[in-house]
Amino acid sequence: GFGDAPWRRCPGTGAMCGLATHAALRLSRSFDFGGRDLARWFPGHMAKGLKKMQASLKKVDCLIEVHDARIPLSGRNPVFKETLGVRPHLLVLNKMDIADLTNKQRVLKELDEKGIRNVLFTDCFRDKDVHVKKIVPIVTDLIQKSDRYHRTENVEYCLMVIGVPNVGKSSLINAMRRMYLRKGKASRVGGAPGITRAVLTKIQVCERPMIYLLDTPGVLSPQIESVEVGLKLALCGTILDHLVGEETIADYLLFTLNKHQKFDYVEHYQLGEPCDDLQTVLKKIAVKLGKTQKIKALTGVGDVKVLMPNYSAAAYDFIRMFRKGELGKVMLD
Repeated sequence: GFGDAPWRRCPGTGAMCGLATHAALRLSRSFDFGGRDLARWFPGHMAKGLKKMQASLKKVDCLIEVHDARIPLSGRNPVFKETLGVRPHLLVLNKMDIADLTNKQRVLKELDEKGIRNVLFTDCFRDKDVHVKKIVPIVTDLIQKSDRYHRTENVEYCLMVIGVPNVGKSSLINAMRRMYLRKGKASRVGGAPGITRAVLTKIQVCERPMIYLLDTPGVLSPQIESVEVGLKLALCGTILDHLVGEETIADYLLFTLNKHQKFDYVEHYQLGEPCDDLQTVLKKIAVKLGKTQKIKALTGVGDVKVLMPNYSAAAYDFIRMFRKGELGKVMLD
């Protein structure tokens, strides 16, 4: 174990740094989840989206729910279960390329306990994603086994992609469109939560039976049952950054990487060693990225030029690198 590894405080920073190996680092800090306003984390247009979606849902035979593979158990919105009644449902956990799937079986078991049996991991940005190819066969099977299949003279079926913001709904639709229509992008791909707000059109994805995919995803507001879940969602870009605060997200990111012993960030930013003090880390990132300003400071001996790090630019870079998978693969749940 790393129980008794020596550690010391970085001189003059109050930060704790490992002496021996990275793994031997004992990070003392726990994260303070208190006193944050969860209610502010949700924009109004999402509630409207759900009402609109309910109308188009009457025509839908099967739901493809997309969620981020790094938070398979956090923030999924159960509301569609109540609104949509019983209909076939496939959970697609996207961004598997940047998720640590070492404990995939544990995740599948926990989802199974919640009654979610049809789960598929994907990476929608890879053109030849073998997993995306499995969606239509799985869904066809689910539809044919469901009651809806038997009650109907209507020999065409309709699929809808739903999920919380920025988990890859449009990317999945685009990947399926490329696969079945050999055409490029019609859903605008965001990278910021809440970019898709268009009107519904359909793409044919299967001939026998005739299956269509609605071109616009349904956006659900994430369910935030605790501040910790909120921070996980914010870290994955599911809540707009400014609502939570970039430094708060960066602080939670640093805490998380250290807790999971994912020290790629040390290498990436050439920090020399892991550290659990956000200001120290952001300062070093700012200096490395050249995000600093010279500022005049008045002292007893006249004006002195002081180098001021741009903390928010550093925080922004730190978060963005994590989201792109540059700081290693992580499982947050």
